[in-house]
Order: sequence, then structure tokens, then C-alpha cells
Amino acid sequence: MQIRQSVHSEHARQMGTEELRKHFLVEDTFAADHCSMTYSHVDRIIFGGIMPVEQTLSFAPELGHSLGVDYLLQRRELGLINIAGAGVITVDGNEYEVGPREALYIGQGARDVSFSSVDPAKPAKFYYNSAPAHTAYPTRKITLEEAAPVTLGDAASSNRRTIYKYIVPDVLPTCQLLMGLTQLEPGSLWNTMPCHTHERRMEVYFYFDMNADTAVFHMMGEPQQTRHLLVHNEQAVISPSWSIHSGVGTQSYTFIWGMVGENQVFNDMDHVAVRDLR
Repeated sequence: MQIRQSVHSEHARQMGTEELRKHFLVEDTFAADHCSMTYSHVDRIIFGGIMPVEQTLSFAPELGHSLGVDYLLQRRELGLINIAGAGVITVDGNEYEVGPREALYIGQGARDVSFSSVDPAKPAKFYYNSAPAHTAYPTRKITLEEAAPVTLGDAASSNRRTIYKYIVPDVLPTCQLLMGLTQLEPGSLWNTMPCHTHERRMEVYFYFDMNADTAVFHMMGEPQQTRHLLVHNEQAVISPSWSIHSGVGTQSYTFIWGMVGENQVFNDMDHVAVRDLR
């Protein structure tokens, strides 16, 4: 488990490329028969990728001990979205087949959780977010059709995109975790522009559906102190509440967003006009 400490906005202003990447970018998310995990001090989010191929994977018991509890989800909830082949997730003896672009919410208190692929030749890739929780809500699978879609933007602004809200109050109850997927249409390059911050929540972006010759310039920093990170396929960016989180790609792409914090109001954003950015 990697640990990323919080960074003050004034400290971030002084950082060069390598420091920004060290603190905010997670480059390695998926590897065969491996579960990656990053723990951020920003609102205590945990995120990573699980890619079972020949093996069935599960969270090691000692992960709970490193969090001061008996097992990982004793005081946590977890959401995941599958971005590859069909997989099976077993939660305390109950099996859920989770196909491509399907999600699973796992409530607080789930003790035995394991992950496998239906076909090792087409392995699943489960990208997950986990947040502290105070109430046990039911574990539930969410299909793409059940996610709440919103299409925004236009071709003239190069930001025509559809936001699929999988884990939001309109779909199912959670303690604080929000999670969804945004897919840009061919020819569109910008996400979340005009941009915003949200003082009451942090966010993690995970970019995918990109080939080796493409990249996203992820914009971050305070609105009047902007910086950027060059992000490649299947990499994630930690966005503190003081930072904008926007990006432009060399081609269209898809990303998963996850938020934790004070509320679950999707539209609770502090908008920033393009003319005010620096």
C-alpha cells in the first residue's frame, strides 16, 4: 500500500514536475494477478486496481491491521467499476458477476471479498475507491443502464461527453462515496472545462481508454496558480479540495471519478470562469 500525505496549496505552488508527479500522480494501477492500493491522507480515500488473471485475489488480512481495524472494510465502504473483461466478485459468500462498464458497491462490514475473471484470456480490471463509513448499506451491482446518465458540452467546445453516475444518492444509498464514469465522444478532448473546485470534497480521476501514443494534460492547482500533469493510460490523479481538476487529451478518452468528503451533492461546485484562470 502506497501512502500519499496531504499537500498544502502554498507548498504545491513551489513544486516542479517531479514533485507534482510524486505527490499527486499514481502511474501503476493494474498488473496481472495483483491488487494495487494507494492510501491518501486527503479525506482518507483508498484507491487502486485489481486484475485477476490466473488467480483469485483478495484483500490481505494485514491491511486491516495497518488501518487499526480487524479487516479492511470493518469501518469502510468500497465502490468499483470494471473497465475490461467480465469478472466475479464474492462478498461474504455472495457472488456478483460484474461485466464491462458495470459497477459494484460493497457496504461497510463486508469481511471476505475476493475477485476473479470469467475468462483469463480476457481478464477483468476492477478500479476501486474506498472511503470511511459509519453505516452498513447493502452491497449492490449497478449496470450501465441503471447508472444516471447526463450528456453535456458540444462539439464546438470539444467537450461533448456523457457522465454516468453509478454510485450516487439517486441510484443507491452510501455513507459518503460518490463514483461514476465520464466518456468523451470522438473528437472531443476537454473534460470539466469550465473548471471548478469543491471545498467540501476531494476527488480522484482515473484515466483510461487511451492508446500508447496518446496522453491527457491534466490541469491542477489553485485557479490562479495552475499547473499540469501529463497522464497516460490507466493512471490516476489525486485532487485536493483546493485544486481544479480538468484535462485535455491528444485524443478522446474516458475517466472514472470518485469523491469523498462532507456531502454527496453532485452539483456542490465552486465554478471558475476561464477568463479568471491563471
